[in-house]
Amino acid sequence: MTRTDPKWQRRKTARPGEIVAAALDVFAENGFAGAKLEEVARRAGVSKAALYVYFETKEDLFRAVVRSAIAPDLDTIKNTAESLDVPFAMLAPMLLANGAALMQTTKLPAVVKMVVGESRNFPDLARIWHDDVVTPIVGVLTGLVARAQARGEVSPGDPRLHAISVLGPMLMAMLFRETFGQVTDDLPDLNAMAKQHAETVLHGLLIHTEGGKS
Repeated sequence: MTRTDPKWQRRKTARPGEIVAAALDVFAENGFAGAKLEEVARRAGVSKAALYVYFETKEDLFRAVVRSAIAPDLDTIKNTAESLDVPFAMLAPMLLANGAALMQTTKLPAVVKMVVGESRNFPDLARIWHDDVVTPIVGVLTGLVARAQARGEVSPGDPRLHAISVLGPMLMAMLFRETFGQVTDDLPDLNAMAKQHAETVLHGLLIHTEGGKS
């Protein structure tokens, strides 16, 4: 196959995506410090020299993983939330359920654990995760809470703090499972957690009428 062959051109175009997919697996399995670019290249079916054509550093590769392999799934949830004009009492349970599903069907838990555990030694991990994941997610939920407050659905208070209070327990449950999954079977059920937490947090957030209903 020559360099002008269409199959070669398609292969060349696909390489960044294949490298990112391989890097996601390696980061999830070995952490950031333990991830070797040689292993990423091997799994992607390219040479280490070819990998450097697309990504100069391991941090660049991690940024690509976040933007190409993780952020799109989160964007789907964000876009759905922003497009729905429904009461917050309906929206919050749906968002938490979607989040629980994402935590169980992707490598998100392993990557979050890596960022939490290694960002002190690799500050760029925290910076990339904060800018490309945390800020957009918290920002969208903050806006949804503020919109619900304007409608008289949610109690007064800092909408960003309300947003973090909605997200926090699910994040903790996800990290609990990821951290202790190899030493105990007594792990929180994320689907049940999403359902129960939605009921609990809404009880505190929603403005209730005299009749007891929001």
